[in-house]
Amino acid sequence: MIIRKEKEILLFEKIPSALIVLLPVLLITGPFLSDLAVSTISLIFIFFIIKFKKYELFNNLFSKIFLIFWVYILFNSIVINFSLTSLKISFFYFRFLFFVLFFSYLLSCDQNLLKKLFFSFIFSFILLIFDGYFQYFFGYNLIGYELAEGPRVSSFFGDELILGSYLSRLFPIFFGLTIFLYKKEKKKIFFISLLFILIEGLIFISGERTAFFYVNLSAFFIIIFISEFKLLRAITLFFSFLLILGIINFNDTAKKRVVDLTLDQMGISDNSKKKYIFSEEHQDQYFTALNMFKDKPLFGAGIKKFRVECSKDKYKSGYYPCSSHPHNIYIQLLSETGIMGFIIPFSLFIFICIKLLKHLVYQIKKKALYSDLQICLLSSIFITLWPIAPNGNMFNNWLSIIYYIPVGIFLWTNTHEKKKN
Repeated sequence: MIIRKEKEILLFEKIPSALIVLLPVLLITGPFLSDLAVSTISLIFIFFIIKFKKYELFNNLFSKIFLIFWVYILFNSIVINFSLTSLKISFFYFRFLFFVLFFSYLLSCDQNLLKKLFFSFIFSFILLIFDGYFQYFFGYNLIGYELAEGPRVSSFFGDELILGSYLSRLFPIFFGLTIFLYKKEKKKIFFISLLFILIEGLIFISGERTAFFYVNLSAFFIIIFISEFKLLRAITLFFSFLLILGIINFNDTAKKRVVDLTLDQMGISDNSKKKYIFSEEHQDQYFTALNMFKDKPLFGAGIKKFRVECSKDKYKSGYYPCSSHPHNIYIQLLSETGIMGFIIPFSLFIFICIKLLKHLVYQIKKKALYSDLQICLLSSIFITLWPIAPNGNMFNNWLSIIYYIPVGIFLWTNTHEKKKN
């Protein structure tokens, strides 16, 4: 980064870099500070682009795909399904593109930024591990939050039961940074591996079933596709299961929710007569959303309109048709943005799958299409795009930040790997 003036260094380098490093911590505080950080980074990026005319930063496939999606949801919110709520969400969605591009650029200018981000992850995970297990054993956490209803561990997230989501979605990034930064320092990796085991155990006692599925899906993903650290990930996964078995023997509350309740809600247990897609509530909301899609297949009912439209007789299905969103990003996109909004994210998922198959073929030939760090980042992106699981709101600010953190690093790795080769 060629910036000579001290004020410019502060504004265009130090401030956005510091905000990026703080993101893992800010995400623990909730959506406000983390979204404020991302919005500030994107605003600084606008001034940076204008001042230094770095328009070539937009010259990549991700920017083109993102801009097509953004223009479409903006068009949908203004022309097809106008509402101020939809327009607010769609218009300001551009900030995630600017965040990703600036993040990637700052990494290319300062590789220490990646190490600083890693230590931020270390701090955040150790804090949550200590606090989460403390809350599990004593019934309250370090600042007095009691176990959530269930009982379930929520740590500093309190009533927001997203501890497992935070850990499971960011864990593949943390694993990838560990093996990237310390691949020649085996002792450090060994000690950090203890955190991997404790994180997976904490996800289990959080009672978040989707999060527990995600962390295991990403584990198998990494074991299959990475080159050098398959055994490390397999061993930590094995010891995580041993820890979970120990937790179940100590107190089987988490097992009753993660395993028994899941089987019961799906209708797989012995006493069940009817089968459901994940649960009766999920199934009713899926069918309600699909009824909305059938009514408006091209453009959907509008962003964030599910909660409004779901109560209408022509859409609602079953006893539990309504929620803030349908709890599946693809069904949400079909119902709120139609087939036009659905195509891009789903095509991206198929594209990644094809690339991964190509990577496997390369591995057979003792080559690799992607580095181990890239595989871990793709793992984080893959679980976000995975279609067969209940998940969060596609346009939730807190979740979106987590979605785009690995994208920023992955975009940087493309340049980094080319230079290395």
